[in-house]
Amino acid sequence: MQTHQRLDAGADDKLKAVLDREEIRNLRSLYAHFLDGNLLDRLDDIFTVDAVADTGRGQWNGRQEIRDGLRAAFQEYDRDGQGRYPFMHAVTNHWIEILGPDIAEGRCYLIDFETASKPDPNPLLLLGIYADEYKRVDGNWRISRSRLEHIWPQRNGGGGTPGDGLVLPE
Repeated sequence: MQTHQRLDAGADDKLKAVLDREEIRNLRSLYAHFLDGNLLDRLDDIFTVDAVADTGRGQWNGRQEIRDGLRAAFQEYDRDGQGRYPFMHAVTNHWIEILGPDIAEGRCYLIDFETASKPDPNPLLLLGIYADEYKRVDGNWRISRSRLEHIWPQRNGGGGTPGDGLVLPE
């Protein structure tokens, strides 16, 4: 007597989509840990070689420019010289749409806290939404285009939804 049923093709496709979304979701979590922990050399595991990113500090093209830009931001906020965690990026509320076998788009919320000492005791740095394009490269999902839409304290535009006019850097 058989105790389980074989998955049909529809269930296989749904399972693959769930696994793809989980791998994509993990990219932003790893990004936060690598940036906050000053592990910027590990960003190659997150971005495509030709990735484009705009965090509100100008557009960066390619992994090296992304690393350099994030390194400058890290040094600016590491006022206490701790070398780790001058800020903490909390990412949540991921919305991911798989658009094809090797491409997807998504948005997720960012709550960014400052942890380094400063005159203002409020730890909240900014609220934002990451708008990302993801591509599967050599079997692994990577971020290929990313834009941080600032919501607070000042808005910087953006918009659209995954799969429907998502505003990304060119």
